[in-house]
Amino acid sequence: MIIRLAQPTDAAEARRRAVALAERAGFDAEAAGRVSLVATELSTNILKHAGSGEIAIETHDAGTHQEVELLAIDGGRGMENLARCLEDGYSTAGSQGTGLGAVHRLADTVSVFTRPGLGTVILARLAAVRAAPVRRIFEVGAVAAPCPGETVSGDGWSVRRRDAQCRVLLADGSGHGEHAARAAQAAIELFAELDAHAPAAAIALLHRALSATRGAAVALAAIDLPSRTVRYAGLGNISGTLIDGASRRGMVSTNGTAGHVWRNVKDYDYPFAGADPILVLHSDGLTTRWHLDTYPGLARCDASVIAGVLYRDHSRGRDDVTVVVVKAATA
Repeated sequence: MIIRLAQPTDAAEARRRAVALAERAGFDAEAAGRVSLVATELSTNILKHAGSGEIAIETHDAGTHQEVELLAIDGGRGMENLARCLEDGYSTAGSQGTGLGAVHRLADTVSVFTRPGLGTVILARLAAVRAAPVRRIFEVGAVAAPCPGETVSGDGWSVRRRDAQCRVLLADGSGHGEHAARAAQAAIELFAELDAHAPAAAIALLHRALSATRGAAVALAAIDLPSRTVRYAGLGNISGTLIDGASRRGMVSTNGTAGHVWRNVKDYDYPFAGADPILVLHSDGLTTRWHLDTYPGLARCDASVIAGVLYRDHSRGRDDVTVVVVKAATA
């Protein structure tokens, strides 16, 4: 969920929503308390320093435990000295959590993008049980927001990871609202049964399954780290992009709508190589005129932070928008 922050009551709502999600995910009182403090600090930090912004709150299954992820997004003036701001107890505005250092201390994972004039996006990920960090072969991050005026998004996404393989599906239901959401959800539910199918074959099955819905644009990317490749197929206006350093390559999707308008969807293989390859999938609620090299250092941030920056700066503002980012995790 995404909560827009413009006044102090919004920060309180963000805290309540975050704690409620944590409790539903099985967090005990101590762990939920950490979530409460981090949500409060991130929200009040935005209000005091940027004036307004958003916080995205999600839960994830990390295999051995549940996690709560908070992504604070603002377009303010940015931080001049990030290292100083992350010191425990340091606060330029006297917020309740005694500064972003509290976030750094309480969260299990923190990743920040900030530059003077380019705003700030902060990821804080908290586990239900504090233990040794889980080794992730892939980093996956996403931001999803409904069309303005709607309560649900017509987009849906899902990821399936096994060993050194990662499969990602993004579906954009036709139109927006409840009917679009049902189409996207139907695709997501079937996705769990399609692991044995190459992307194009999987999309053919999705096409047949979605005939009773409004239909959806769909794209499926299957990353295989041992071969350093990603196999991709798409039907409709989902955008897929591969980034390696300064190199940026678009991926091929076929015009059409799964469930209604079929074209000859094909698999395309691309290298997922280089030092730090990044895959970005997004619905057409995001413009295609973005470049990571506009943001020095962003490519080294967590995948969720990358998704947050792209969402903040390149959403069209008149449709559902979903951005999914996948990176091979660094050692």
